[in-house]
Parts: sequence; structure tokens; C-alpha cells
Amino acid sequence: IFSNCLGDHGWLFSSEAEVDEDMEGLIRVPDIEDRRHHKAQSGIRGEMGNVLLLLFLYVLQGIPLGLAGSIPLILQSKHVSYKDQAFFSFVFWPFSLKLFWAPLVDALYFSRFGRRKSWLVPTQYLLGLFMIYLSSTVDSLLQDEGGANVVMLTAVFFMLAFLAATQDIAVDGWALTMLSRENVGYASTCNSVGQTAGYFLGNVLFLALESADFCNKYLRIIPKDTGIVTLSEFLFFWGMVFLVSTTLVAIFKKENEQDKGKRKIPQETQGVLETYKLLISIVKMPTVFTFCTLLLTAKVGFSAADTVTGLKLIEAGVPKEQLALLAVPMVPLQILLPVLISRYTAGPRPLDIFYKAFPFRLLIGLEYAALVWWTPSVKQGPGSFPLYYYGIVLLSYALHQVALYSMYVACMAFHAKVSDPLIGGTYMTLLNTVTNLGGNWPSTLALWLVDPLTSKECQGVAGQSCGSTEEAALCTREGGVCTTTLDGYYVESVVCVVIGLIWWLWLGKKMRRLQEESPAAWKCKMNR
Repeated sequence: IFSNCLGDHGWLFSSEAEVDEDMEGLIRVPDIEDRRHHKAQSGIRGEMGNVLLLLFLYVLQGIPLGLAGSIPLILQSKHVSYKDQAFFSFVFWPFSLKLFWAPLVDALYFSRFGRRKSWLVPTQYLLGLFMIYLSSTVDSLLQDEGGANVVMLTAVFFMLAFLAATQDIAVDGWALTMLSRENVGYASTCNSVGQTAGYFLGNVLFLALESADFCNKYLRIIPKDTGIVTLSEFLFFWGMVFLVSTTLVAIFKKENEQDKGKRKIPQETQGVLETYKLLISIVKMPTVFTFCTLLLTAKVGFSAADTVTGLKLIEAGVPKEQLALLAVPMVPLQILLPVLISRYTAGPRPLDIFYKAFPFRLLIGLEYAALVWWTPSVKQGPGSFPLYYYGIVLLSYALHQVALYSMYVACMAFHAKVSDPLIGGTYMTLLNTVTNLGGNWPSTLALWLVDPLTSKECQGVAGQSCGSTEEAALCTREGGVCTTTLDGYYVESVVCVVIGLIWWLWLGKKMRRLQEESPAAWKCKMNR
């Protein structure tokens, strides 16, 4: 629950209404012409079917993402190394990188089948088939003789995330033409609500129903050794849902007929090339290059707290399903925070809020480390902790969310403020992508460094060490016990806070000064 792996979604909704035909970038605005021919409905009731379909498609998108988010918690309960966790974290990169293939999804299609369905249908079929295949192999991948097969798990779930990101691009584009002009604003609501619901189903609900302890305590009269559902059963069920629902959409849901034959594949391909040239020209601008550099380094100070803390709590004995359930009471807070914070970021200097929230988020990282250190002392038994402990964890997480959303909303407000209006969609998407990448790479690095920074010794066997997995196994075979003398997580927590403070004192002020740049400094030269 301590890190957000969904990345930035809904890039299509950051477009501007009027964009030059040759520089449409990531959002092909000819969809506006489609809307002119779209039959307007009286209010939302006339299009409730389309709204429900969009909502369902976004829910489907959140399922594989939620399942991918649950795997690190399952792997941690199986005592995999943090290097393995770092390797699996690449699964969460596709949503941050979809900028690089989004123009292709938007441009290449079969006009007879439908511009969006050309990608949506095969993508969702592949998602369903992958999930059904995974349902027959996931148990063996998690319980391999030499431990969990992290490489194969990463490969399969990376493909699931890649397909979900591609489906997201197609659905976002379809939403703009599926709904009439007066109701198109509901598309973003379907996006946020659907993805959140899907992630909840694939993560929180799955972890709860998969846990024997949770099911025996809250849902059963007669205890059993397993949960109500297994990971393989959950994957198979949703795989079938994907296949059946995609078939129904392919047969019965038609795209707008008016746009058929109006756009040739070669013209779209030329637009794709223009998009990539445009991205390069934006990045070359001095102010944008400086800002992107700052975005790529700003989250280093938070990486240990955001990425490793939850796994360390599980390692300390906190049940993974209980951690997942703590995300439920956070939902109202996560809905209200952007609304409240936006009042303070709507002015000419939104990054002032970013700068002020930065040190508080660093301090919360130290509080997280103290929480992990304190956890074993309040443990009452296997997986048993007092109620006040969960209250403190919940309060810590709530404070973290306030700082996180303050920085996030401020950053998004600044993106909107400086983006060149003529190419707003491409500009905003580029800045959002860099922001997401600025969180991905420190998270992966933080996970990878935990083991090298950890010191262990073999007690009970003279001359034996626990520096590697093989040495630790040898220590155990000879009757010794590997004990941790210095946990790399605490080393990382301190180092990250120090790096974060240096960034805040030096580069943070430089980021604030970017607000003083003239609007012309943010204009793309191709548009001058």
C-alpha cells in the first residue's frame, strides 16, 4: 500500500481542443470531427449504456494491474530476495512508458473493423489468454524447487501490464468519440473510478479472499487451510471474463460509422513521425530539459520509504491482507485531497506547495523506518498485532498521502500552466511520463540495494558467513542461524533522506525559480 504502481493514466484527457493537423501529437484531434456527426443525446441518461461500457472496460484494465501489485506481497511472504523484488518491479514500468507507442496505437488500424476496436479487441483477447495460461502455471512459478521463478513471473506480468497499458490508450481514444460532446467529461470519471475499482478487485479483494486466516476469521464458520479462492482460480475466472466480454464488444458494439474511410494509414503514419519529432524538439528546450532533469531526480529521497516499507512490514510479520485492507479507508481521503489542495495550486506559483511539502514527506520516510523498527516489539503472536498498531500505521499512511498529493497536484498544475497550448496533449503527456519515470527508477534501485547494504552473520558456526544465499544455506545446514546485524533498509532510509534534503536545499530552489521564467521560454520553437 506504500507505493502507487498504476502510474499516470488517461493521457488523452490532457489534450487541447485546437491543434494543428501536422502537429496533433499523441491525440489525433480529428476525433472532434467525429463528434460533430455524433448524435447528441439528451443528458447522460441517453448514453448510460456507453458510460457503463467505458466503466466496465476500465475495471477490466485495473484487474491485471491489481494482480501485479499483489505479487510482491506474495513473494515477500515466500522470503524472496530484494534483488528479486527489484527485478519484478519492472512490471510497473509500461504505464510510464506508453508515451513511446501511443502514437502507433492511435494511427494504425483497420478502418472496417473500427479505429479503437482494432487494438482493443486483440489486446483484451491476449490479456484473457495470458491470464488463463498463467492460471495453470502460476502455482509452479511461485513454488519452484529453487524458490519462486521470479524471471518468468516478471516476464508474464510485464506482458500483462504492457497489454493493459495498450488497452488504456485504445479505451481513452474511444471514449472521446463514444460519448457526445456534452457528456464526454464523464470519460475521465469512468477512467478514475473504473481503474480504482479494478485495482481494488485484483489486489485488496483478492489478497483478502486468498488468505486462509482472513477467511477463517471473518467469512467462515468452519476453518480451513486455504482461502476462498486461489491465485490460479482468480486468474482463470477473470481470463474467461476478458474473453467473453471482448467477444460481445467485438460483435455487438459498433464504432461511429462517420469516420470510416476518412483517414488513410499513410497519413496517420506521417502524423506519428511528426509526433516523435515534436517530442524531441520539446525536450531540447532549455527550460524543459532542466525541468525534466529535476523531475527525474526529485523522488530519490522517497524511494526507500515508498517502495520498501510495506515489504519490510510483511517481513516483520504483518499479514499482507491486513496491509492491503488499510488502503480501503484511504479512498475518501484520496478523493478529497486533490480537491482541497487544488485551491492552493491554482495560482501563478503552484510549485511553492511542492517545495513546502517536500521536507515533510522526507520526515515521514524516517517515521516509516521507526515504524518498521517498532513493529516486532508489539507483535503478539504469528500475524497478530494490537488494534492500536494498525491505527498508527493508518495514521502514518494518511500523513504520507497528504504530503504525496500536495506534491502531485502541484506538479500537475505546473504542467498545465507551462504546456504550450498549441501542442498541449503532447507536452503534458511528455511531462507526466518523465514524472512517472522519476518514480520508477529510484524504486527499482532502492529494492535492489537493500540486500547489498544488509550485513548478516552466522551465529553458532565459527568461520561461516551469510553474505550470499549459498553461504546462508550452508550456515543453516551446519546448525547455525543467520542473524541480521545491520538492515540495509535503515541505511537506505537515512541515505535517501540525506539525498532528499540536499536536493531540496539545492535543486528544489532551482525548480521554484522555473516559475519565474517567461511564458515564451516554454513555447516550442516549432510553433514560433
